[in-house]
Amino acid sequence: RSGDTIAEGDILAEIETDKATMEFESFQAGTLLYIGIQAGESALIDSVLAIIGPAGTDVSGIAENYVKGGAAPAATPVVEAQTTAAPAAVASVSSDASRIFASPLAKKIAAEKGIQLSQVKGSGENGRITKTDIENYSPASASTAASAPAFESAVPAVKPFVPAGENYTEEIKNSQMRKIIAKRLSESIFTAPHFYLNIEVRMDEAMKSRAIINTVPDTKVSFNDMVIKACAMALKKHPKVNSQWREDSILINHHVNVGVAVAVEDGLVVPVLRYTDQMSLSQIGANVKDLAGRAKSKKLQPNEMEGSTFTVSNLGMFGITEFTSIINQPNSAILSVGAIVEKPVVSNGQIVVGNTMKLTLACDHRTIDGATGAQFLQTLKTFLENPVTMLA
Repeated sequence: RSGDTIAEGDILAEIETDKATMEFESFQAGTLLYIGIQAGESALIDSVLAIIGPAGTDVSGIAENYVKGGAAPAATPVVEAQTTAAPAAVASVSSDASRIFASPLAKKIAAEKGIQLSQVKGSGENGRITKTDIENYSPASASTAASAPAFESAVPAVKPFVPAGENYTEEIKNSQMRKIIAKRLSESIFTAPHFYLNIEVRMDEAMKSRAIINTVPDTKVSFNDMVIKACAMALKKHPKVNSQWREDSILINHHVNVGVAVAVEDGLVVPVLRYTDQMSLSQIGANVKDLAGRAKSKKLQPNEMEGSTFTVSNLGMFGITEFTSIINQPNSAILSVGAIVEKPVVSNGQIVVGNTMKLTLACDHRTIDGATGAQFLQTLKTFLENPVTMLA
């Protein structure tokens, strides 16, 4: 609230757009003198979020003047930049007693330290947990409070009867990101005629190659990085898969920008590796790690999620062996990557133990024919089963 002290680097708000939720840090220290956008509100581009300065400064004239002449005119297109969290000291009030209130910075520090927010007593308004509460939290004091002896009666306590099968529901307000995900995926599945092609790939040589590559100092390449590299090279050989539908034409992209689906707390984002075909495996690995990390910590910028020509979605790390995805338009295709499974396979007429991975290509039939998609998968299979060909 106005009058609170703000330190440099404190999280002022979580700004929610149609692409991502990003934390907004204070660039300077001072006193919060004015709040321009309340929690949950939408705002025009260039609207005042807050004013920070020396304590006691009168900024009423500045704020009023900016609202009159500094903000974008009403006719200017609105970008949904909904603040999902008020400035650091402002708390949301809810009638749900089970909800835990904590500032974004407090949540972040608690996650890093492995502290359960339910064990921390908040000192802020309405019991809101602040950064200081997390920093001063002591497991010993919490456990002492929890284990304080209760009054023991000579008469055994009678537990209240709780009927089995009691109905319980929870309503969660849709975030701007969730609304856009629902809108775009619905549009994709209902406007683009999807068809799916499946293929199983031997990953034994890929596993050997990855083990050797990762012996190089400061190098960490994942199987997903190898799939991304193979896709980029296969797209150069089959540019029709790297295409985009338009009402009067088909746009063939001869540059390759692979989007990598990343699961975040609020939904799903797709950061883009630009000119992926020109990257080495180690460069792909480093870039994917950087983009995915910043996506999960809400540091990713909107322009880093634009311009993809093809998308890769991997659920193999969750043990999913095979699945289908909805095309991330305006792309014409998306590859679904399953887990590597050890199983009996036939090799040179003999049954041996092998490692295989299932891939599913979802195609837009308006731009990609079945034979085109199949040829792309054959090339992709060749690269993955013979990783040395990706280094040529």
